[in-house]
Amino acid sequence: MFVIFFLIWIIFNGQFTPEIAAFGLVIAGAMYWFICKFMDYSPRSDLVMCKRFFLLLHYIWVLLKEIIKANAAVFRIIYSARYEPEPAVVHFTTTLRSEFTRVLLANSITLTPGTITVSLKDDEYVVHCLDKELARGIDSSVFVRLLERIENVK
Repeated sequence: MFVIFFLIWIIFNGQFTPEIAAFGLVIAGAMYWFICKFMDYSPRSDLVMCKRFFLLLHYIWVLLKEIIKANAAVFRIIYSARYEPEPAVVHFTTTLRSEFTRVLLANSITLTPGTITVSLKDDEYVVHCLDKELARGIDSSVFVRLLERIENVK
């Protein structure tokens, strides 16, 4: 968090000089001390946040790959003359604990072509799929596994 405060200071100043950097270090240090003292923050929180950040970057990479794969699957469904899609509505629950990860899973499902999250109530999802093949394994997908890893970072 200290580094973020310092970078924000530099960005808002619009230039980098030794005086601005020295004053920025003092200001960033004071702000970091304040949040550690009065806002229940700690250097350990920084470490957890860094680990989660890199896991979230990995999650975004996996999401992009899954979007590309789902695009190809939907393309095959739409342009196949012999294949008749069978839409499906899937109900499933998840073991994700935080609201952030549950909403992230719902949004990831909706971003993936061929699937739409219709409802999210607590830990129960209702997902509409363009074809029943797209619905297979949705409750134990790679998204769920990665989000569980993100939640378990300590």
